[in-house]
Amino acid sequence: MPLARAVPLIIGRVLKLDHEQVAFLISADLFVCGVVTIIQSLGASRWFGIRLPVMMGVTFASVGPMVSIAIANPGTEGARMIFGAIIGAGIIGMLIAPFVARMLRFFPPVVTGTIILVIGVTLMRIGINWIFGLPVGPTAPKIVNPEHAAWLDAVRALPEVPELPQGLAVAPTLPNDLYAAPANIAISAIVLLTITLVMKFARGFFANISVLIGIIVGGVVAAALGIMHFDKVANAGWFEMITPFRFGVPIFDPIMILTMTLVMIVVMIESTGMFLALGEMCGRKIERPSLAAGLRTDGLGTLIGGIFNTFPYTSFSQNVGLVGVTGIRSRYVCVTGGAIMIALGLVPKMGALVEALPVAVLGGAGLVMFGMVAATGVRILGAVDFKLNRHNGFIVAVSLGMGMIPLIAPDFKMHMPHAIHPLIDSGILLASISAVVLNLVFNGASDVDEAQLREAAMQAEGGH
Repeated sequence: MPLARAVPLIIGRVLKLDHEQVAFLISADLFVCGVVTIIQSLGASRWFGIRLPVMMGVTFASVGPMVSIAIANPGTEGARMIFGAIIGAGIIGMLIAPFVARMLRFFPPVVTGTIILVIGVTLMRIGINWIFGLPVGPTAPKIVNPEHAAWLDAVRALPEVPELPQGLAVAPTLPNDLYAAPANIAISAIVLLTITLVMKFARGFFANISVLIGIIVGGVVAAALGIMHFDKVANAGWFEMITPFRFGVPIFDPIMILTMTLVMIVVMIESTGMFLALGEMCGRKIERPSLAAGLRTDGLGTLIGGIFNTFPYTSFSQNVGLVGVTGIRSRYVCVTGGAIMIALGLVPKMGALVEALPVAVLGGAGLVMFGMVAATGVRILGAVDFKLNRHNGFIVAVSLGMGMIPLIAPDFKMHMPHAIHPLIDSGILLASISAVVLNLVFNGASDVDEAQLREAAMQAEGGH
């Protein structure tokens, strides 16, 4: 969960927002995360809140579709499209919450395990780019030769030159010294080494926050090397309210809403198993009304996220692991944690501090966190019968391949209608659709009992 705060960094930078706007996204994320955690743990009427020790967070499953929207529509317009899709998906999520239990038959472990595996593999690209540099922008592998750019500008200025074709530009050809900089690689390696050592030798609380410790050590090293700067932190204020619709009126695009709704369905299925497992650990049987209230809060959190300029929220499966490791079963601990996050979200300096972290620091942590998401999918698939049911292997193989298409061939959609690009540009959604359909074709829609869901959640501790 510590790296869930990375989602505003990912989306904000893909949108090409300025430093202050990205810092605001981080503060808004902290604020809304705290609000929704309190609603989920404490409860708000019989309609909202599972009333269990549950910490909420932004689901990584939504990163792929949001990055696709941001790449196609950079700036505040893209932000408005993303928030519109999130608001729409949140409303639909609240409406379908009571019916999610009936959808479980379409999402057995072979489907959910494959989807989570693809989520982790897809996100690994982001973590690797954090270490070495981005494929576009100031750390792209190649840059434009200044002499070539100057020549083209001079040609444009000539009076007798025919009008240049739209989009004509000089291609980057010079190697970029900023790409794969040794200092950045060293910082990422230090973060990864720190996390590894803490995981190996620490116990209890410190082992659980190994990623956070690695990020802190990486930040200290980056500051000592003069790579991390604090001038924006010094200029940021000590208090600022999180205002709704900071980037303007949301844009509601039906295809984008459908894309985000599919993400919501997948994470709500995973939340169902987590709630059942957590209820058993806390000595409380989860009835259908309570389950619907918890899932409805996932939708409400997503709706609130879209209104307050942040992202889709879900009940993280790590809650199962945290309760198991710490033995703490009081929901009021999570309520207190939510209040702390609200307070931190109202301090702009906190958002500015996180935004100041060099991406190389996040790169080492990203390898661990995103890799653990993929490993979670592998663990879930470990409970799937591949020996007696050879169709399960086929389902995983084809769905994994479908999920890799946007990664390997990002321009595969160039001859398809532009309106459906956000829907098919996410490998996560392609893999989800493929896994669900193939499972129906080969295995049918058999009922999934609560014991299977609890077991899958116990296996999945790494979560969304």
